[in-house]
Order: sequence, then structure tokens, then C-alpha cells
Amino acid sequence: MQDKPVLLTQEGLQKLQEELDHLINERRPEIAQRIKHAKEFGDLSENAEYEDAKNDQGFIEGRIMTIEQMIRNASLIDTDEKVDGFVHLGSTVNVKDEFGETRYTIVGSAEADAGSGKISLESPVGKALMGRRSGDEVEVETPGGSRRVQILQVA
Repeated sequence: MQDKPVLLTQEGLQKLQEELDHLINERRPEIAQRIKHAKEFGDLSENAEYEDAKNDQGFIEGRIMTIEQMIRNASLIDTDEKVDGFVHLGSTVNVKDEFGETRYTIVGSAEADAGSGKISLESPVGKALMGRRSGDEVEVETPGGSRRVQILQVA
């Protein structure tokens, strides 16, 4: 089975590598120390500290495996590439709707973070904007209903 490419900007790849480094070099040893300390209390079957540390260890190891796979399958997005003013992966798009003006950067789903303006190309808004250009009005089908969005600028 072939793994699906993970679309990332250089910044997104760097953040994943930093998180992986933190988990491996700081969190993993910290949890190993907690497990060692909890074992010193004796009976592990009724040791809440030991159970808690083992649960944290499982979560951390799972996250490490996920990040390693994402990095292995990373396909970098060229955010400097200009495609004749059309919205593409890596574009920063200023849009206007009934709620006001918003700025989005179109990224892969692994890097999406709506709170910081990074939306996935697979999201309803991302799908509607892809391939469009400045001045276009698009209809976006969101879970909250349909809305019209005008593209003000594509960078």
C-alpha cells in the first residue's frame, strides 16, 4: 500500500520537525522518568501514576509515529510560485463576504489551522476558491449553509 502524499509548506514541515524533536528529546525521556518513578511505588495494578504515565507514553509514541510518517510522505508546496493570478495551493487570498474581509492561505489538510487563516484545499471554502481569480464571486457550501464570497486579491 502506497502512502498518500502530505502537502506541506516549508514552514509547516519545519513545525512538524520541531514538534518531533520536542517529543523525542524532551517528552519521551520525561515520561520514561515518570514511569520509572511510579514503578518504585510497588504494586502496578493499583498504581494510578503508573497508568497515567503509560497512557501518556502511548499517546506520545503514537504522535511520533504519525509525524514521522507525515515527514516521510511530505510533498512541499511552493508558496512563491505565481500562477497567473489564479488561486492555487500555497496562495494567500483576500476575500469578502457578508461578515467582512478575511485573508486565507490555501494549504494541505495536515497544515490547516483556521484560527491562523490557513485553510485546507479540501475544505468547502478552499475547494470553492481553487482555480478562481481576483474579482470572481463564488458560492460556498458550508455546514452553516450557502454563502457568496468575492475574491479581492490573490497573492
